[in-house]
Amino acid sequence: MTKTRIMIVDDHEVVREGLRSLLNRHESFSVVADAANVEHAVAEAARTQPDVIVMDVRLPDGSGIEACREIRQVRPETKVIMLTSYADEDAVFASILAGAAGYLLKQTRGNQLAEAIEAVARGESLLDPAVTQKVMDRVRMSGKRAQDDPLAELTEQEHKILTLIAEGKTNKEIAEEVFLSDKTVKNYVSNILSKLNLRRRSEAAAFIARREPHRE
Repeated sequence: MTKTRIMIVDDHEVVREGLRSLLNRHESFSVVADAANVEHAVAEAARTQPDVIVMDVRLPDGSGIEACREIRQVRPETKVIMLTSYADEDAVFASILAGAAGYLLKQTRGNQLAEAIEAVARGESLLDPAVTQKVMDRVRMSGKRAQDDPLAELTEQEHKILTLIAEGKTNKEIAEEVFLSDKTVKNYVSNILSKLNLRRRSEAAAFIARREPHRE
């Protein structure tokens, strides 16, 4: 029998070991890797190519949602289940846009998590149709806002980093302020410039400066 290959991503070692022990009890599962942060998760996913990733939303060097997006851009067949401590509509929305197959609370019972992994491994979605419809409505609204305001395409973290760029901070200084690695900040800066159709960070600073007078 071919086993479902699973990777666990959580910044707490106790949680990772607990999930590993729980999931390895199922004869159809094999936990092939674990990671504690975004950078390690992306690297381990590329190395081990798991079928399903159980991913914490909040990680020390960024968001599990960003990790989900990066991983699925390289290997779309990998399914990602986002795991979080509390329900958050914005996080659900961002997770779906990043390509997650589902979203579960950490309070979920072990057998429910196992059933969820089996479902997404079969290609099913864990998303309620009503939730999916709300997401599609928000996508349409976001598209309209993006036409009017290019900043609407930026995530909350990208907004924060753009503001720090405008203040003249270096990648190293930004990394220290938002608790990310220099490499992760560099990736964020590239994404921001791409979304705003800019080439250099100096242009980003000028972009924000032009908008300042219009802020309320």
